[in-house]
Amino acid sequence: MSARRPGNSNRTLGTAPRASIVVAVLAAAAVLGWWGLRDGDERDPASSPAQTGMRPGGTPQVARAIGQGRLVGWWPEAPAEVAEVAVSTTRGVPNNIHPGDYAGPARCKTCHPKNHASWSGHAHRLMNTVATRETVLGDFSGEAVVRQQGGRATFFATRVGAETAPPDMRWWMQLERDDVRRTYRITQTIGSRFYQYYVGRLVKGPERPGHDFYKTDHVLPFGYWLDARKWVPVVHVHREVPELDREDPFVGAGELKRFAPYAQGCNGCHTTFPLGDMFTREPLRLSRHAPWQLHWNLASYIREQRPGFFDADAKSASTIDEGELQQLGRSLSAMDARDYGVSLGISCEACHLGSRRHAENPKELPRFAPASDHLLAETRVEVIEGGRNHTNLNWACARCHAGSRSEFAAGMGTWNSIEYTDATRGGCYTRLLCIDCHDPHKAIGKQWTRTQAQDEAVCLRCHGDYKDPEVRQRHTHHVSGSRGDGCLNCHMPRINEGLQDVVRTHTIFSPTHPGMIESNHPNACNLCHVAESIDWTVAWLAEWYGLDGSRLSVPGDGDTPLGRLWLLSDDEAVRLVGGDAILNQQAGDVR
Repeated sequence: MSARRPGNSNRTLGTAPRASIVVAVLAAAAVLGWWGLRDGDERDPASSPAQTGMRPGGTPQVARAIGQGRLVGWWPEAPAEVAEVAVSTTRGVPNNIHPGDYAGPARCKTCHPKNHASWSGHAHRLMNTVATRETVLGDFSGEAVVRQQGGRATFFATRVGAETAPPDMRWWMQLERDDVRRTYRITQTIGSRFYQYYVGRLVKGPERPGHDFYKTDHVLPFGYWLDARKWVPVVHVHREVPELDREDPFVGAGELKRFAPYAQGCNGCHTTFPLGDMFTREPLRLSRHAPWQLHWNLASYIREQRPGFFDADAKSASTIDEGELQQLGRSLSAMDARDYGVSLGISCEACHLGSRRHAENPKELPRFAPASDHLLAETRVEVIEGGRNHTNLNWACARCHAGSRSEFAAGMGTWNSIEYTDATRGGCYTRLLCIDCHDPHKAIGKQWTRTQAQDEAVCLRCHGDYKDPEVRQRHTHHVSGSRGDGCLNCHMPRINEGLQDVVRTHTIFSPTHPGMIESNHPNACNLCHVAESIDWTVAWLAEWYGLDGSRLSVPGDGDTPLGRLWLLSDDEAVRLVGGDAILNQQAGDVR
């Protein structure tokens, strides 16, 4: 079954000519991003007021679009043409994405103690926390040392104030090399299952006073590997480069360039914000898998729900210039979850949306579809279905488990956290729910605990012919119950870099995918048969499944063991998967 784009079951309302109205409006609008300009950036001298959608004097020529795709934020509001093809999301239903619509996880516990208890042990809950004695898991004894590039990093804790039981604590990370020393105070934690990273600020270092390192919570250069009980450099916080090209965290003043402000790009998924805030802060990210074409009226939402960010008495929304709009965007993007979030960590209403009305009246069930006086949607229906359907449930996961990564030839990401995006790139997506395999209230733990039979029961709901062992063996050509007889091992192989293991891709695809074979990217057959060549694999795929090997340009000489070719690849993702496959075979691991 081929994958369809999410939301195709709720296509744009109206005829093609009417739908084209919005396309024309977007083409005419000044499509901006909150981060279009940074402080101190020079404007393009060729840019004129007409080109930026502004008349001389700062009066808007057209509504300005923040973002693009399936979620567009409009400043100050969506143009009248949008209303011709979009409907209000609050027709017959109340708001559920404003700050006041959220109750918080403690309120949910009152009526749902079992779910709350199960969630309390979930990695989602501790994805982001304030640094406390209960949440800090790293070794801050002062004895642990990391030596890297001639520098020395140490980690220690201090008591605060008078003696208490237990004492209040502060945690520190200190980097030294020659006469350069940086001391960071840790304020927040990230993660609790495999690694714990840390967020903090520089308190003493070579940078000038007032530098952003002193003012802004950002991701610090070392994290703690929990199982190995050791400190390691952080990865995948910045664009990954070869190890010898990684930035040196011990350099002198003015030389440390990489800077990852935690609120800008991290806390939107690690914490629970009202969805209205996220529409406002990160429209581009949330547009990727939005199930409908959504239009968000930015000015009215900010004036009503976050007035501290825009002084409507001092400045009219209709006369704000581009520079002021960019500064507003920077301020919104920097919202600290400790001040504006529903909770740190990922809690109930990240998925269920604002449920205060449900908490006050249990008969009024939460709605999984967003509703706001400031939100319009292009749908085929007057009232969007808010129940537990494919669209709503999967989009709850898609709001965070989405994005872009380096890719294998079949289109899936090479490392984790974009599972939903990967799922949409393969087969079967339109018939599956994320919760078919993942219980959102129950922690996965260190290892996947479901059995092969439990996993494959999901596949067999549609592919029922393969419940018969004989039919299945004619399809797999492997002995019943063997590794090669498993649905997931062939169609969702372990080729994705996880936190401390290589895990299954969420893209469902065929071992006969020609791009994977021609690119020397990992294929399911040779993950088991690492000592065999690509010619051997293609020959069996041709005999069993009709693959036309004569049309393929295979890597190497065709006779070299493919495991060897993977280890020699220029692509680090291929080398990682190849090394994992070889080690698993040597260890007799038949997962």
